[in-house]
Amino acid sequence: MLASSTVENYLKAIYAGVQSLQPDQRLLPMGQLAGALRVTPGTATTMVKTLAESGLVEYEPYVGVRLTKAGERLAALVLRRHRLIELFLVRVLGLGWDEVHEEAEQLEHVVSDRLVERIDEMLGHPATDPHGDPIPNPDGSVTRQEYDTLLTCPLDRPVTVTRVVDQDKAFLQFIETNQLMPGTAIVVEARDAASDSVRLRASESQVMTIGTRAASKLLVASG
Repeated sequence: MLASSTVENYLKAIYAGVQSLQPDQRLLPMGQLAGALRVTPGTATTMVKTLAESGLVEYEPYVGVRLTKAGERLAALVLRRHRLIELFLVRVLGLGWDEVHEEAEQLEHVVSDRLVERIDEMLGHPATDPHGDPIPNPDGSVTRQEYDTLLTCPLDRPVTVTRVVDQDKAFLQFIETNQLMPGTAIVVEARDAASDSVRLRASESQVMTIGTRAASKLLVASG
């Protein structure tokens, strides 16, 4: 089966969905996949069966789906194109980090491998995109690192924002407005389960409170 934008979008969605599963989950539920792609469960199932016949996924009826090694490599290469394009649009063309996701969604399916590698070289072989997402290597491998969120990191210790896992335009604007972009050093001072809030300090004068949902989308590293 020839690669197409539809195939690539399915593989990318399965890749991302499996990454978000709990440790005891092996397969991505079909309903979750359909929701991520905004298609009906029947449409998703039909496409997944085709992908399974092509050796790109493992599918268990009424249970779920995951990528094979071949499918995972192809999905990672799509993500590589997407994330390098995002960084190119920000660094070279000056687009805002909240604008580039949709543009990259279109361009990732049409740029050549040669152009992608030229972009990678020009940008200095970056490790992450503007949102802190890791850029897969040319062979499809990904250097994985474990990070805390603002809900799990130690209290009263300096941490650095490393990744924002929500690409929603409004959320990215919220993060930028509150100066919580990757590279920002902050301290989590308190968490209040009753009010679903997290109090942060970015400097001696900048203290803010954000909701736990937003806090869960910010990954941080110690130091």
